Amino acid sequence: MIKKSLAHLFSFVFHPLFISAYVMAFVIFVHPYAFAGFDHKTKVMRLLSVILCNTFLPLFAVFLLWRLHLIKSPMLRNEKERIGPYLIAMIFYWWTWNVFMNLSDIPPVAVHFSLGAFLALCGAWMCNIYFKISMHTVAMGGALMFFFLLSFNDEYTSGLYISLVLLVTGLVCTARLLTGAHTLFQIWSGLFVGLLAQWIAWQF
Repeated sequence: MIKKSLAHLFSFVFHPLFISAYVMAFVIFVHPYAFAGFDHKTKVMRLLSVILCNTFLPLFAVFLLWRLHLIKSPMLRNEKERIGPYLIAMIFYWWTWNVFMNLSDIPPVAVHFSLGAFLALCGAWMCNIYFKISMHTVAMGGALMFFFLLSFNDEYTSGLYISLVLLVTGLVCTARLLTGAHTLFQIWSGLFVGLLAQWIAWQF
């Protein structure tokens, strides 16, 4: 019982729509020079824009779909219910990447991650046509690949960050299995999509 409660807690804290905000918070406030030329107010506004587009608006859209009885549950338990929310989230994630790409002062790492997050959603949506996929592991796979690539392209990045993200990824995967929300195939498929999407994004 305690294990399952902790699994649900981890699933909530590391909800896929929160991961973009967590990673961008790291890039904006923790990374030593990515946003070094920005004042605190601008940094906060940049993070709030990500939270608005990548977290709040997709969640609000799911809430509206549920209240309008277009989906049975906000938990999106099957592939059919995920089609609409995926498409809505893809629009908002595309918008975040498009805005960042066209702002000259946004560092490349933030643009890469935003593109990777959008591509991961596209990949998950395509997989969802054929089978249910774990969005938790899609998001964590993307975050893991981001920090992995960052460590090879940034002399200021510590291996501690990769270790922490790897630990969290393992905990989230375990949590999704303990809750019975996904099979091993769905977990590994999500990780693969997230890893691949972020890798592709860094090639541009």
